[in-house]
Amino acid sequence: MNSIETLNRAADNIRVLAASMVEKAKSGHPGGAMGGADFINVLYSEFLVYDPENPTWAGRDRFFLDPGHMSPMLYSVLACAGKYSMDELAQFRQWGSPTPGHPEVDVMRGVENTSGPLGQGHTYAVGAAIAAKFLKARFGNVMGQKVYAFISDGGIQEEISQGAGRIAGHLGLDNLIMFYDSNDIQLSTETKDVTSEDVALKYTAWGWNVTTIDGNNAAEIRQALTAAQTANGRPTLIIGKTIMGKGARKADGSSYERMTATHGMPLGEAGASYEESIKNLGGNPEAPFVIFPETEELYGKRSQELRAIVAEKYAAEKEWAMANPQLAEKLAFFFSGKTAVNWDAVVQKPNQSTRGASAVVLAELAKQVENMVVASADLSNSDKTDGFLKNTKAFTKDDFSGSFLQAGVAELTMACLSIGMSLHGGVIPACATFFVFSDYMKPAVRMAALMEQPVKFIWTHDAFRVGEDGPTHEPVEQEAQIRLMEKLKNHKGHNSMLVLRPADVEETTVAWKMALENTHTPTALILSRQNINDLPAATSRKEEAVQAGKGAYVVECDGNPDVILLASGSEVSTLNEGAALLRADGIKVRLVSVPSEGLFRSQPAEYQESVLPQGAKLFGLTAGLPVNLEGLVGCRGKVFGLESFGFSAPYKVLDEKLGFTGKNVYEQVKSIL
Repeated sequence: MNSIETLNRAADNIRVLAASMVEKAKSGHPGGAMGGADFINVLYSEFLVYDPENPTWAGRDRFFLDPGHMSPMLYSVLACAGKYSMDELAQFRQWGSPTPGHPEVDVMRGVENTSGPLGQGHTYAVGAAIAAKFLKARFGNVMGQKVYAFISDGGIQEEISQGAGRIAGHLGLDNLIMFYDSNDIQLSTETKDVTSEDVALKYTAWGWNVTTIDGNNAAEIRQALTAAQTANGRPTLIIGKTIMGKGARKADGSSYERMTATHGMPLGEAGASYEESIKNLGGNPEAPFVIFPETEELYGKRSQELRAIVAEKYAAEKEWAMANPQLAEKLAFFFSGKTAVNWDAVVQKPNQSTRGASAVVLAELAKQVENMVVASADLSNSDKTDGFLKNTKAFTKDDFSGSFLQAGVAELTMACLSIGMSLHGGVIPACATFFVFSDYMKPAVRMAALMEQPVKFIWTHDAFRVGEDGPTHEPVEQEAQIRLMEKLKNHKGHNSMLVLRPADVEETTVAWKMALENTHTPTALILSRQNINDLPAATSRKEEAVQAGKGAYVVECDGNPDVILLASGSEVSTLNEGAALLRADGIKVRLVSVPSEGLFRSQPAEYQESVLPQGAKLFGLTAGLPVNLEGLVGCRGKVFGLESFGFSAPYKVLDEKLGFTGKNVYEQVKSIL
């Protein structure tokens, strides 16, 4: 057992490094990092199990940081563990540095999640704990890893903590251990100015095991973490009362701890003396980027311990694999992210809603993709994820043999849980709600895109055709918002998201196939509530719909067309009705389905030209804002769409009133020819 003196010395080392990173960068958040150093040090030097030589080992414990502004603390402890150099710490927040202002997922360096928006990080941890439970139910103790989370006062206040806390307690996630860094200080105020709730009582009510300790006392931290290892049937919350800016000093050597100013600016700018603070912590302000000999010895010892621990675990895994070769092969396949689906088994009924077509696909995926987990925000019978549920069962406390999560009315939480499952690995997560409620999920969708996590977002009831529910439930601007993610590139230069709005049942099958094959970015499936007539086909609609894999394609064409009609989703069928009227007038028409503009724009220029040739007259139809198609139509024609919120009425009435009919398509096209 390490001495308390050694642990305190190493924690001070982390404080020196964290404060120095911020000071050199002239921006950042030193106070919280300095206060949280004791916990992170005990966790990494005595408890967290990982392979120093194989960071991607599936059986490792995971640590999820919620307050991304405390990145100096994380980078510093990982530097002690050999994952970052002193030069890299000194380049904190600089161009090209591996130490950005808020951590960005980098498993090879020990960073399990990108964090920044408070509340999301610990919710990822809950999702990861669910994934671990799912895997343990199928593979036993080889998937017996723990998931640790670190949350701050701000994260506790974020509304998403309600959903994360409720679900973790309800499911009895005893593999989840969360440290609450309770320092009573926020960026602009003390916490007493904004909240007076009893956090311990709140989490106890949710079914958590809760303990309160001195969060700067290594012995109490060790005791709390030890007790948490054997918690049964409950997640654990360790409330650590910590000191903001622990160790900070003024120029005269007096304390500058517990000061709000140290939260969000360098010590020297906050009113403290950087030099005196570093001296007080046992560092050299002239050469602060140093790992103390005691720290080096502590983490060197832990590295040797970890090698022995993982060697034992690898031996147990090998023995298990020899006894269970098929299970071992399946486990490896799960973590590969790949799928093997017999798509011929999916048989669609014609002229159905695309949400209904999605249900048909999901019913088959539930049988064929054993590591797929689907979640719904209390809408499974309406977003039609019940197609999946019919062939499995929902998670319950102590039973994770199923593969469905009933998330309750908590869309943002559900999205973050799905991201957490994806970050953990071994499962393929999908989550569903009405498209209008994607507004609640957008912050998580953005993070999934930034982290390149292949979560499948299922959004149904995609347009004003929700009808009688009225404008509160009718997505108009949402498609434009989500399609921006197709235009936004990730750091690898790829479209940050794949957004698919299929035009009929067969395109829906193709869209699902594309979603499962997309293992590098999130995918959105935007689906209709109402039935849609299948698009015309020269031979087989099922075979011709495969062309949707290029983002846009020609459904049918009359020789050298006078006009090209283009749309996505149900509007393609409406265009087809208008095309019949135009043809009766002797007008030659090309009908184009565009399930994904972003994907289409990624195709070779020759293909794009073959679908939408230069000089052709274009007419676009969209049940959302005209901007959905204006990028494709440009000044070569016209886009007819909605420019206001929807209305409450039966959807067929709305079609007539709002102009989404074959007759209006005819009239609109005639006006531009």
